[in-house]
Amino acid sequence: MPTPALAIESHLAELREQGYTVIEGAVDQATVDGFRAELQPYLDAGPFGRNDFEGYRSKRVYALLAKTPSVAAMVEHPVVLAIVDEMLLPNYLLSSNLAIDVHPGETAQDFHFDDGGIRMPRPRAAAGVSTIWAMDDFTDDNGATEVIPGSHLWGSEIPGGGGSPGEGDERAVTVTMPAGSVVVFSGTLWHRGGANLSGTTRLGVTPQYCEPWARQLENMILAVGPKAADYSARIQAMLGYSIHPPFMGYVDGRHPLRSLDDRYDPAETGDNEMSRRFWEEDRGLVGRSRPSPDSG
Repeated sequence: MPTPALAIESHLAELREQGYTVIEGAVDQATVDGFRAELQPYLDAGPFGRNDFEGYRSKRVYALLAKTPSVAAMVEHPVVLAIVDEMLLPNYLLSSNLAIDVHPGETAQDFHFDDGGIRMPRPRAAAGVSTIWAMDDFTDDNGATEVIPGSHLWGSEIPGGGGSPGEGDERAVTVTMPAGSVVVFSGTLWHRGGANLSGTTRLGVTPQYCEPWARQLENMILAVGPKAADYSARIQAMLGYSIHPPFMGYVDGRHPLRSLDDRYDPAETGDNEMSRRFWEEDRGLVGRSRPSPDSG
């Protein structure tokens, strides 16, 4: 068996070459079942999609960390985060986190890429990394995600013409995988949800991550609210209770974690020192004192 480090490097190599990689069996069936049990009341009560992109035959549940605590196992899965650590800057954020239940009769989405809100010319480095977790087996006929390998490297002009890949694009590949698996892909990869031609639903969960300087798709501070206090420090940081040096993200001049825990002391974590050093190095001021949130 490969060591974790070698396995992660293998996944990174696939990401760099084809724009996506699959980790099979990343969580066990008990985790899948526990999540489904927490989610089901929201699926039962929730409406179908409001437009063709959301899916008129799909149900979406947003703000999962406020509703289904077991999703944390997927949001902060150690192998996934080890991959994202290599793709994005430190202090990256959780951009969105939702469940998508695709019902029979759902049509295929249009092809798109997830960091399309970043208005910078392509080709470029991705500003985000997306994941889709299979809570059911993803098959050829139940709406599994379709990707175009290598399209994360495309420029603004689509090879073959057109503003985006079209229906029946022969370059597309269906990502089939068993329940408990996850596909990790670049924010610049062209992909779409497939059509559900089966007689059963297909449930997926999609935590997405973005650079610390980018705006999150979901406003996580508001979406999760005070329930953020129930989660790990890593998840809290990804929600936005963190500082990106020198001091992006402060609240009233102080570290945002003070909003969750008034006993929080950034001096004990090294956050003050990290912010100060970043400020100095960025401006060639090494050795000169500059303020940072909570510095005094």
